[in-house]
Order: sequence, then C-alpha cells, then structure tokens
Amino acid sequence: MTSLLAFVFVIGVLVFVHELGHYMAARRVGVRVLVFSIGFGPKLLKVRRGDTEYCVSAIPLGGYVRMAGEHADDRRAGAPDEFLSRSKWERFQILIAGPAMNVILAIVVMTFVLYQGVDVPVYESQPPVVGEVLEGSAGDRVGIRPGDRIVSVAGRVVETWEEMQQAVRPRADMEIAVVVRNAGGVRELQVTPDSQTSFELGDLGVGPVMRPQIRRVTPGEPADAAGIEVGDVIEAVAGDAVASDELIKRINAHAEQPLTLTIRRGDARRDVTVTPALVGDIGLIGVQISPYEVRSMDPGLVEAFGYSLQRNYEWSGLIFQTLGGLLTAETSPRQLVGPVGIAQLSGGAAEIGLIALFSLMSMISLNLGILNLLPIPVLDGGHIAIMALEGVSRRNFSARVKERMLMFGFVALMMLMVTVIYNDLTRVAWIERLMPWR
Repeated sequence: MTSLLAFVFVIGVLVFVHELGHYMAARRVGVRVLVFSIGFGPKLLKVRRGDTEYCVSAIPLGGYVRMAGEHADDRRAGAPDEFLSRSKWERFQILIAGPAMNVILAIVVMTFVLYQGVDVPVYESQPPVVGEVLEGSAGDRVGIRPGDRIVSVAGRVVETWEEMQQAVRPRADMEIAVVVRNAGGVRELQVTPDSQTSFELGDLGVGPVMRPQIRRVTPGEPADAAGIEVGDVIEAVAGDAVASDELIKRINAHAEQPLTLTIRRGDARRDVTVTPALVGDIGLIGVQISPYEVRSMDPGLVEAFGYSLQRNYEWSGLIFQTLGGLLTAETSPRQLVGPVGIAQLSGGAAEIGLIALFSLMSMISLNLGILNLLPIPVLDGGHIAIMALEGVSRRNFSARVKERMLMFGFVALMMLMVTVIYNDLTRVAWIERLMPWR
C-alpha cells in the first residue's frame, strides 16, 4: 500500500506540473483549452470552468491537455484561439512548456532537499584507489588488488570513485577494458562486471578505503566518557586498521575490557582508550557509526539552489549517457524502469522518509522532462521536430504524412513500454517464478 500511495503521489505531481506547463503556455498565447486531465481513460471526477473541463481519469500513468484545433483532422473554424492557427513560435512555446516545467520542478525540489542539509560520502570525490576487493568478484578474477589506482574504464578516464561507478554500472555482463596503475606500472585488464540487483547494474566488486565515522554519541556512555565526539573517524583498533563491521565486532567482543582506538579529528590523530559496557551479553560504547566518512552540508537557500543546478546537470549527463548506451548496445535495456519499478522505488523511498521521496521525485521529474524532448513523434519533442522539419522545408506536411509519423512514434513508444513493463514484472519475485524461460 505504501508503494501504491507513494507512486500515485509522485506520478500525480509530475503529471500535473507537466500538463500545467502546457496549459499555462496555451492560455498565455491565446489558445483555447478544452480538457485538462490528470490520467487517461474514463473520467472519475470532472468540473467545467469556462471553456475548459478539468478532470481526473482512471489510469494514473500520464495526462493530457486537449486544445481547440490541435490536430489537422480536428473540426476547425480557423479561429485565432485554435492551436494550428497560431504561429510555429507560439506552438513551440506551448510544446516546450511541459518538459520545461518538469526540469524546473526537479531543480526546485532538489533545492528544497539540499536546503534541509545532506551528508555526502567523502570517498565519492576521491581518486579511485582500491581499498578492498571482494573475493570471487569481477575485479578479483582479473587480478585487481588493494592499492591499485583505476585510471580508466571502457576508454573513459575516471578521476573519482563516483565517475568510476558511473562508467561501470551500465555495462553489466559486458567485457570492458579497465586500466589500473600501481607501483609495478600500468596494465590494461579485460573485465566483465557482474550484474547486481534486479536492475542489472554493473559491479567490479572493488571499493575504496573506508573508515567508520561517529555519527552520534550518547551522553554518559563509555564513548562520551572517553572524549569521543561526533565526526571522529576511527582509523584503527589496537593498532589494526578496521572497517565498520570489524570495529563493531571488536567492541562487542570486549565488554568491560579497555580498547585503544585511533581516531582522526580534522587533520589530527590521537589514541583514546574506551571500555565497552556490558549490555546483555555484548559490549557497547554508546555510539552510532557510519560505515564511511561523510561530509555534512548545511547550505543556505542560494547555495542549495546552486548545488541543485550542479546535481541536475550531472544527472542530465547520466541520462544522455544511458540513452547513448542503449543506442550503441553498451547499456542493457534491463536497466529501464517502468510504472511498477517506479512504484517500488517510490515505496522504498517513502519508507526511508520524505527527503528520500522528494529526491526520487526530482530525479524522475528530470528524466520525464528530458525524455519528453526526444524527437519521437507522439512525444512533445516529436511534435517540435515535425515543426522544425516543416520550417526547414518551408511547407506544412499533409495530414496523412503527419499521421504516419505519429503512428511510427506510437509503435516505437509501445515497444518501449512493453520492454519496461516486462522488466518491471521480472523484478516481482512471484511473477518471475511463472516465467520458465528465466
């Protein structure tokens, strides 16, 4: 139920904003709007104000704004308030307004999210120097070892862990070239990233050096008494470098026994001795631990807006990278997500909290805005492309030619929908069990 409600909320907001863009632009240039609908199919609720019928329809997978004289085969009177009676520039404004509103919504929502404050993993912006290699992983099989610096992936130079992960994720089960450098020199390895999660994301099985960080200290508990503070990074226990899992095991196993922790606070390092208290049958020191070091951001409104622009720009690059990968077969169609997948993601985000849900909404809104601008007939970008071709040829295409273009776009869109819905169904465990070919 959480997934369904979250899905309806997210899609409802995105569709409303998109169609509101078309509606406002149409009214601004003087085009009469006949229907403003959220959803498709039978109308559940409707009310008429002036020339416009506002309604909520049964299928919550989109929406539409129907304008007077919108199609060549519509009954037209040649009135100036009909869509096709307006200039190409005015029609362009109406068509572009929907996707533009989705992009604006993505920026505004992410500004709100970032303004609440956010923790950014420090390792994401650091050079991709391998700290750990999972046994049996793709990286382990080709000989990637701790200390190796990953230089490039599939011909793309990578400067940070984030860039490395972005280059690997679309290429699950595809052999790619990975260049690594260490004290022994530079070598090129042919690696086939393993497929991870139901979205078949590529993974090398390598990770950075990650040290646990203190996120919360309970007053009066052993950690507080030892002088440990929020933000301290634990680099070693009794002189041994540890990750968070090992740190927790060592603490749990040493109830009422002094432990020496090496902590880093800013640029300074020092040793502190803490004695875990016996709680039940394990030792605890009264802290909450992050498995990796994070940098807390608490930007002002203007700064949050700037970060939002930067993040949406980066996401846009990933979207175009994915689209390019689909065309060149470097990205698996299995990574495409449809309504069921969005519902699952929305439900998961809603369970985490509103900030996670709004972050997901921002990402989906940006995707919706960009994808709607693709030059595929039926989509807004397709209509814009047809107008551009008419402008270049200096003549309007006949209704029959436009009908064929739109039919081509409809078929292409239906093929895409079949693909994403099939992907979604295979991610539902009980449905996948009914597919003997999988």
